[in-house]
Amino acid sequence: MAAASIYDFEAVSITGQPAHLSTQRGKVLLVVNTASACAFTPQFAGLEQLWQDYRDRGLVIVGFPSNEFGAQDPASNDEIASFCQLNYGVSFPMMAKVQVNGAQAHPLWQWLKAQAPGLLGSEGVKWNFTKFLVGRDGKVLKRYAPNDAPEALRKDIEKALAA
Repeated sequence: MAAASIYDFEAVSITGQPAHLSTQRGKVLLVVNTASACAFTPQFAGLEQLWQDYRDRGLVIVGFPSNEFGAQDPASNDEIASFCQLNYGVSFPMMAKVQVNGAQAHPLWQWLKAQAPGLLGSEGVKWNFTKFLVGRDGKVLKRYAPNDAPEALRKDIEKALAA
């Protein structure tokens, strides 16, 4: 059966616990593929700021580490969690490392890419810190490029939260 919304997916948290996205029903989600050693890694600070500013209004940021682009996140899940917390104060949910492209891509990422293709209709994630904004109905609203700073998403997030 094809997924109807993001709530049809499960993942594994960075601590190894099952993470059912259905528990986020009715919230706005910002799903991001992250890396600890990327030029865009400082975006963790901006993502954490969005989480702090909007979580009480229903925003959930979900980070998915990936080592696919330039091998920029080779560490274990525990090491990644420690890095994010120590260096950027990350408190938003982080999932276990996944693949976002190819035959082994996590099913959620296959779905996200199909719902919101990138430039010129390409589905593949091009680099770390590609972001997907998901509305309260569980449907993808927009895809953002790695170089789109978290701060630049505020207007879209506020619109999604108000919907």
